[in-house]
Amino acid sequence: MALKGKMIKMKMGDGAEIGVYHVDAQGKRRGGLVLIQEIFGVTEHIMELCDGYAADGYEVLGPALYDREEPNFQATYSPEDIQKAIKIARGEHPFDLSVQDTQVCINALKSKGPVFITGYCYGGTVTWAAACKCDGLAAASGYYGGQIPQMAEWKPKCPTILHFGEHDHGIPKEGVDKVQKLHPEVKVFVYNAGHGFNSDRRTDYNEACAKLARERTLELFRANGG
Repeated sequence: MALKGKMIKMKMGDGAEIGVYHVDAQGKRRGGLVLIQEIFGVTEHIMELCDGYAADGYEVLGPALYDREEPNFQATYSPEDIQKAIKIARGEHPFDLSVQDTQVCINALKSKGPVFITGYCYGGTVTWAAACKCDGLAAASGYYGGQIPQMAEWKPKCPTILHFGEHDHGIPKEGVDKVQKLHPEVKVFVYNAGHGFNSDRRTDYNEACAKLARERTLELFRANGG
C-alpha cells in the first residue's frame, strides 16, 4: 500500500531538526492530529496509522522522536532491535524532550483548528504526559503506555481516554486500577488482548480490539470539535 504522506524536517525547541511524517487531511479537514510512535520509531506501520487518520479528515504529524540519537530509526521486532529501541527510549533519549517535541507539533497545527493526540506503547506514555503538560490539545487517546501508572498523579488538561490490554505483561493490573481510581474523569478501556494489540505487525494484534479502540478514539475527537 502506497503511503500518502512524506517525511519533512521541523525545527524543535532546542534547535534540533527532526524528521516528521506529515500527511494532509483527505476531504473535509476535521482538525490536526499528533500521532506518537511506538518505541520502534516512525516505522511503516506508524506511517500507515497516520494515513488512516488522514483519511478520516485529520492533518497528521508523526514526529521521529529519536532522530537526535539515531536518525531515521525504524526497528523490527527482533530481540536485538527491541533491545536497541529500549536503550534509546530509556537511556539515551530524555523523555521530557519527547513532550517538548510534541508541543512543537501541536503549535504547528493549532492555528488551523482543534488539535488531538494519540500514541502507542512509548507514544501512549507521551500522549498521557502531553495531555497533562502540553497546551492546545482538544482531546487525547493513549494506547498501552507502560509508564502511565508512574505518572498517575498528573492531571490531564483535556478530555482523555486510555486503552490497555488485559493480558499485557508489562503493565500490571494494579497500575491500570491506580489510574482509574485517581482519574474518574478519564475513560480507561481494558481489552481482552495483550500489549501492542493495535499493531498488525505484532503477534499480540487483535483486529476486533484495534477496531473498537479506534472507533472510541474517533468518537472522542468528534465529541471535542474534530
